[in-house]
Amino acid sequence: MCGFIQRITDSPEVIALLEEVGLTETIPLFVNESSTSNVINFYPAFGKAAERQITNAIVSDDSTIDATWWFDAKPVENTLEVGNRTTFNARNLESPYWGKFIRERRAIVVATAVGESNPIGKGKAHYLMKPTSGALLIGAVYRRFSNGLYSCAVVTRPPIDGFSQYHEKSIPCFLPHDKHAINAWLTADTKGALNNEVEYILNNPRIYTDLEVTQVKTFKSAEAVGEVNMLKAD
Repeated sequence: MCGFIQRITDSPEVIALLEEVGLTETIPLFVNESSTSNVINFYPAFGKAAERQITNAIVSDDSTIDATWWFDAKPVENTLEVGNRTTFNARNLESPYWGKFIRERRAIVVATAVGESNPIGKGKAHYLMKPTSGALLIGAVYRRFSNGLYSCAVVTRPPIDGFSQYHEKSIPCFLPHDKHAINAWLTADTKGALNNEVEYILNNPRIYTDLEVTQVKTFKSAEAVGEVNMLKAD
């Protein structure tokens, strides 16, 4: 499960990464974010709160969308009604529910931290993960509704060694910091099959930058309650 994403809006690492992967035309959109807040915390739309969006999800090399972080939704006048199906993550991509969108409606979420949880005793341990340098790119899928609004889900993959100690069921679909791979991810596959580059990313989940992992009281407070550990990139 990926249920918390953070972006420091005035982070030079975000701008540098967008330049590195050839998304320079989106940079002004991210620069504009810093005029309203220097940190944005993204949460799924639990409680059917359609206003809980991931903002500036990249859908092409020059455009972004703001999308409710809960895929199951329907348009009602000028808003979205969030559905009952738990769909803030897209994991079983072979399911017909996700098939069209993982082929044709892929997006990228830019982050400076993510949060994961694992059961411990009768509760959960929360882990805040930050790159030791740079930022993160996370794969997502999205849909557009008849009233012009969007919903999205973060793509997750089966767990990998190391990461599973912080979340035993899955890992966010981190994306390579590579122009060719990012271009492939943002290019719709309209012929019914995934292109080889995207298929490789999905079938070989990995971490592309070293992560500093801290057990925290809550993601928002980031108050440490345990030691800082290092999760090395593959």
